[in-house]
Amino acid sequence: MQQPLHFGDQVNKDYVIFCDFDGTVTNNDNIVEIMKMFAPKEWEIIAMKILSKEKSIRKGVNELFALLPTSKKDEIISFTLEQAEFREGFDEFVAYTHRHNVELNIVSGGIDFFIDPLLQSYQIPIYCNTSDFSDDVIKIGWPYRCDDDCQNDCGCCKPSIIRKVANGRQVVVIGDSITDVQAAKQADFVFARDYLLKECQQLDLPHAPFTTFFDIINVLKTREVNL
Repeated sequence: MQQPLHFGDQVNKDYVIFCDFDGTVTNNDNIVEIMKMFAPKEWEIIAMKILSKEKSIRKGVNELFALLPTSKKDEIISFTLEQAEFREGFDEFVAYTHRHNVELNIVSGGIDFFIDPLLQSYQIPIYCNTSDFSDDVIKIGWPYRCDDDCQNDCGCCKPSIIRKVANGRQVVVIGDSITDVQAAKQADFVFARDYLLKECQQLDLPHAPFTTFFDIINVLKTREVNL
């Protein structure tokens, strides 16, 4: 039996946090906002097929960005950076993890051209997809594809990253969407909202809901979760 993961002043250094970006660190999903602003209507059909699992995440995201001409590069980047809003309490949450020497990783199906500049002032490891603007349409690169234990064609494979990085430590996942479900299944505890919250409830995964990062900090400070 694993030892309880103690959340409080005596922080258990044997756990590591993997946090989603779009819709989790930020209030909105930045890819969705980009598509709403710049893509033709067919993006909605592709997105529906991703959510229904008719298309893999990697294939679907490839198709979404292939709808965007690189001639709009500057406009797309400027729009994304200007509209992105951080979820309340994120600064305090990062400070909490630094203060208690808890490793925090950002693992995201989002893209480097907006994640890197938005997080450049934070000292956080980032695992995300890359972008190539050298052709007529935006091409996405996949430096963190599925390992041999995952057949889901995730694109940025969060379970594979967890297996590589966790090194036997207990795993806490924070997320909101379909891209976080497989990671949540690997976790010892999940902070969830929106789509991921429903999945955690249906799968009976150990979890707590959150709206802001202050909610997460409060759980980390006050609750002992038996894993």
